[in-house]
Amino acid sequence: MKHPISLHIRAYRSDDAAATMDVFRRAVTETSSCDYDDEQVRTWAGNTGTPTQWNTRRSAARTWVAETADHRPSIVGFIDIDDTGYIDMLFVDPSIARRGVASQLLDQVERYAAANDIARLSVHASITAQPFFHRHGFRAVETRHPQIGDVTFVNYLMIKPMPV
Repeated sequence: MKHPISLHIRAYRSDDAAATMDVFRRAVTETSSCDYDDEQVRTWAGNTGTPTQWNTRRSAARTWVAETADHRPSIVGFIDIDDTGYIDMLFVDPSIARRGVASQLLDQVERYAAANDIARLSVHASITAQPFFHRHGFRAVETRHPQIGDVTFVNYLMIKPMPV
């Protein structure tokens, strides 16, 4: 890992929709492009819906954003969790990858899960994200083949029991 950066993690706000959509698209098109083909990347990156739909999805879950803590804050990552412990999204801007952003966001979710008696975390991890989640105590329990339209992907159902 490169040198960690100083971050401020805060709750998602509706005015974060455009910035988090941008982080998502950049992460998919740049970071995940080494594990998925061009058609998969285009399809996945384009699967955001409108900004209003995106905001509705982020607002329906408990979502946090990571901002750089310098004089010009900018969103460099985000994560969410629902009431069952499912993490739908964890994405980091590729320009700041491997600097501890995803780990700090996951720590936030784990603290939230512990405080809210969530017994386990789960995620459908991409090929790209699977090693990260494995390093953080998740184990793969199923290889999945979800589809967006006619395009099929590979991802992994991973779970992590939470301490009781």
